Amino acid sequence: MSAVRVCAFDELVDGEARRVELDDGVVVAVVRIGEQVYAIGDRCSHADVSLSGGIVDERACTLECPKHGSEFDLRTGEPQSLPALRPVPTYEVRVTDGEVVVAIGGTS
Repeated sequence: MSAVRVCAFDELVDGEARRVELDDGVVVAVVRIGEQVYAIGDRCSHADVSLSGGIVDERACTLECPKHGSEFDLRTGEPQSLPALRPVPTYEVRVTDGEVVVAIGGTS
């Protein structure tokens, strides 16, 4: 497993998703909710649409696909609504010295 620096924590807008391309072509949606940062696969499992353009529900800790409205739990990647049936991968995130680091090669 390797870790990739994504950005500074302060560069993330609270309650918004940001598309980030990591090593080996892995693309994730990075989401900040308060002091927590989450990273999930950026492609909807239903329609192969970029999730980073979707709406973050801070209370439910979900990211909604902008095409058909499926919501994915940012902690688990599990779909919370139809039409998606399959989860998207999640990635471990650390904030160290104000830098956001995502672990790749160890998805869940």
